[in-house]
Amino acid sequence: MKRPENIVVLGSGESGVGAALLARRLGMRVFVSDKGAIAPGFRQELASEGIAFEEKQHSFDRIAAADAVVKSPGIPNSLPMIRQLRERGIPVWGEMEFAWRFAGPCRMAAVTGSNGKTTTTELLHHLLRAAGMPVRMGGNVGHAFARLVADDWENGRQNDGERVFVLEISSFQLEDTETFRPDVAMLLNISPDHLDRYEYQMERYAAAKFRIAQNQQNGDLFLYNADNPATVAYLNAHPVGGPEVLGLHQPAPQNGLVEAAGHPFDLSATLLKGPHNAFNALFALTAALRLGAAAPPLQAAINSFRPPAHRMEPVGEVAGVQFINDSKATNVDSVFYALSAMTRPVVWIAGGQDKGNDYSVLLPLVSEKVKAIVCLGIDNTPLFKAFAHLGKEMVAVQSAEAAVREAAALAHPGEVVLLSPACASFDLFGNYMQRGDLFRQAVQHLTSSTKTSGNVTG
Repeated sequence: MKRPENIVVLGSGESGVGAALLARRLGMRVFVSDKGAIAPGFRQELASEGIAFEEKQHSFDRIAAADAVVKSPGIPNSLPMIRQLRERGIPVWGEMEFAWRFAGPCRMAAVTGSNGKTTTTELLHHLLRAAGMPVRMGGNVGHAFARLVADDWENGRQNDGERVFVLEISSFQLEDTETFRPDVAMLLNISPDHLDRYEYQMERYAAAKFRIAQNQQNGDLFLYNADNPATVAYLNAHPVGGPEVLGLHQPAPQNGLVEAAGHPFDLSATLLKGPHNAFNALFALTAALRLGAAAPPLQAAINSFRPPAHRMEPVGEVAGVQFINDSKATNVDSVFYALSAMTRPVVWIAGGQDKGNDYSVLLPLVSEKVKAIVCLGIDNTPLFKAFAHLGKEMVAVQSAEAAVREAAALAHPGEVVLLSPACASFDLFGNYMQRGDLFRQAVQHLTSSTKTSGNVTG
């Protein structure tokens, strides 16, 4: 289509502001509209760039006058205004699609999946940097892709074909891709999550995830989890044509070794603990090698990698009890991976805003590995209903500090306190990050209190 001159951006978060900045760098007229309030930092950024905006409303006539509309991923396509715009023939793009159309020549790896996206994305970025490649990371983690592309246009790098982007992409972002084409696409897994967005149909959720490979061509690579039933079922029904398609199986590390593209790598000295992280490493290493990284520097890079916060993050040890922050585990599948990685008895902190979870898949692991459960939420009824019959000690609390205090009292030296909630955080916390931060702070307070008093917990 003809390059648009007049762009309207719906939404004013990182994604929307990134798109607005890119439109400005491209010389387009741009207007930002947000039905809610614009955060002060983003409002200041728009004002400093001379970008017009409105908040707490959508002025439809002004929006409908656009040559194209760029919408933030949180805005569903089912919204009447989005349908009306498309009925009028106005293109509606997602921020990811908009950025891709104007990114210029580059190479790209894109990562999606219900679990493990951020760890895999950050690890791949770390590996490629260690290999000396000009790589940047963004998407659903860090900066919006559009902001990265806007920076390239501002600094005259838009035609540098050596640039490499590593992007984490959610299903919401993939919904609105049309021409987006990564050189390496990774689908880590598919498990029930965000199903309210997809009318509680796993098929529709899976279809959104598989859009990551829809435009790939000969010479591209699509990596998928060959052990994930939902992924395999969808792929069997809807084969991916065009790229090389490679299914990866869960590695069974022998003496800590995993093999990627014929090269052995030792994970035994890394912070990538548990079988799920071995799988994340296998995806990242395979992608790095495909993008041209040499194998030798990758081993040292793995050894120096620190997993992102709130994902199996060790936050302290008190009187021989290790505390692990896995606050990002907001669904049952994530907790399954976390508990599977545990080799010591666990005091499990779980709970929050339940999403209609089916906890039955966790029963064998909880029965085997968990000695007590601390329920952290306003309504802990679903947890008691799911696990009380196992005979584990269960207590209910409504703050991170109380959860740490109760867990410490239940744990003994050589055991683990694991915050892995299986639920959203919004009943008691602003987000999973605040929940994890408060958990970490409570552990640190417990550590300092124990050192001061000489008391021993457990």
